[in-house]
Amino acid sequence: MWFVFALLSAIFAALTSILAKVGIDGVNSNLATAIRTVVVVIMAWGMVFLTNVQSGISQISRKSWIFLILSGLATGASWLCYYKALQMGDASKVVPIDKLSVVITLILAFVFLHEDFTAKSIVGCVLIGAGTLVMVL
Repeated sequence: MWFVFALLSAIFAALTSILAKVGIDGVNSNLATAIRTVVVVIMAWGMVFLTNVQSGISQISRKSWIFLILSGLATGASWLCYYKALQMGDASKVVPIDKLSVVITLILAFVFLHEDFTAKSIVGCVLIGAGTLVMVL
């Protein structure tokens, strides 16, 4: 089931890029990011209440709070940079560079989470990096 959600995530991320590129025309990128963020917040809290899991807030550990907040800050920084890049450049060039996050994530997962870095993942990283280079040139 994780694969279905991962695939849906990729589809929605692609739609996000195209819709954002059209919507950001003539709009300050920070303002556009703020509008997008409000919509995401409403959707996320809507799902929390729809699935009736709001009572779980009190059970979140201090460590989880810290890392979720740090993740939120990283997400915010990513979105601000992404929207600025999307406003300034072509979606067909900005998006592949943004997707280098896959390579960076694999490296960080190896270094900090001690996940396996196999020959297959090395080849994948090289191919993603090479593909990104080909797309942006």
